[in-house]
Amino acid sequence: MRWLFHMKSFAKATAALKRRLGSRVVHTDEAARREASFDSSKILFEAAAVIRVRREVEVGIVLELANKFRVPVTTRGRGTTLTGAAAPVQGGWVLDTLALDKIAIDGESGMAHVQAGAKVGDIQRAAAAQGWFYPPDPSSKEYCTIGGNIACNAGGMHGGKYGVTRDFVVALRGFLPTGEFVEWGTATKKFSAGFNMRDLWIGSEGMLGVVTGVVLKLVPQPAARWTLLTSFRDETTALRAALALFRQHVQPAICEFLDRESVLCAERATAKTIFAGQAGRPVILLELTGTQLDVKEQSAAVRAWAKAHATAHRVARDRDEAEELWAVRRKCSGAMFELGDAKLNEDVVLPMRSYVKFARFLAALKRESGLHIPTFGHLADGNLHVNIMYRRADPRESRAAERAVKKLMETVVALGGAISGEHGIGLAKTPFLRIQHSAAQVRAMQAVKDALDPRGILNPGKMFNVFRVWEHPRMDVHLPWDHK
Repeated sequence: MRWLFHMKSFAKATAALKRRLGSRVVHTDEAARREASFDSSKILFEAAAVIRVRREVEVGIVLELANKFRVPVTTRGRGTTLTGAAAPVQGGWVLDTLALDKIAIDGESGMAHVQAGAKVGDIQRAAAAQGWFYPPDPSSKEYCTIGGNIACNAGGMHGGKYGVTRDFVVALRGFLPTGEFVEWGTATKKFSAGFNMRDLWIGSEGMLGVVTGVVLKLVPQPAARWTLLTSFRDETTALRAALALFRQHVQPAICEFLDRESVLCAERATAKTIFAGQAGRPVILLELTGTQLDVKEQSAAVRAWAKAHATAHRVARDRDEAEELWAVRRKCSGAMFELGDAKLNEDVVLPMRSYVKFARFLAALKRESGLHIPTFGHLADGNLHVNIMYRRADPRESRAAERAVKKLMETVVALGGAISGEHGIGLAKTPFLRIQHSAAQVRAMQAVKDALDPRGILNPGKMFNVFRVWEHPRMDVHLPWDHK
């Protein structure tokens, strides 16, 4: 095996860790190190050891020794992150939390007590079994862990109505970089006792501490669901129509938009036209949830909206048919690789007032770059996934992609938006952090990092240090959660 980046071995520190935790927890064989040395960014770095903790207290021991010997520590769930946030860019130890996967549902309070390695899909099923609902639903929910979701403040399709991970975290527990145990909040519906360190850890990408357990808020399982697929003449028409719907105070649980290129890719992948005679038209897929009465009243308003704005629409008659409609959304991302073998997938966020301007910008960017840029995303919260497709072996296309992604980020911020809505910064977005934040804001964030992690051991090399992912070779590997 050839490592793309060679790192220090930290042999003395690793030997000390093995004496404390044993070889069943601390792994230094090449196969284990390779498996943990990359995430979905697929750039390979060399880890000195992989620590598969089985008890929360072991995390404290790992961090105590790492802090003493100044060993970089990258905390990892399953590695589904697309930004390189779980890749050990400076080597050292990879702290694997997958075995910390306990889930307990408190049906009386409507809370879930879970460990960091629990899969999001498993949390949702455990909650549903007792009539509760955990709404955040990233597309990798059958693989990703709640610890990883907390690290990047993950969202998903339900964000517009229900919110994102941050909105459901009641309390956290874990360890500081020194190995000291801490708890941020309690399993109560109110807490106002000191600084809000809980929210500081959420979205900090494992740079301020290691989460081992969390208390999550749950909401009642919706009694009814109603799904509608609509088609529009072009992207601008579709986005204007969505704004018209929101102005009626209709709040869909899900409002997914697919532009023409995304739809064409999905239609070719499924060998089906979404609406007969309307191949390649942009679509909006809506789902309403709530009480039977709420859904009945809102669905009547949405039907009238569709008749007034859409070129075609179709209501799912049951959940099986709704799943067929959702297949279009699930297929589009992987199918995009017919447009190029490389993708810069950017999860930007825009205020609703900028939707139409952004659609015009994207059309111009496609013309100027000569690249395919299929775009889809969550209109209810403005989180759009812009996919800049190119052929890695083509120098012209590679340069065009680099210019396009920079222009994309500058435009998003100029329109009042954000460079990331749910993926975080990691490595991939480091070139754009200072487009979003002023020098004073970056210094403030670095001051927090320095205060909590003075030796800089937790996930070093991320967020603040510029790393251009497109300049580095990627592994040819298919991961279980890949859309391709």
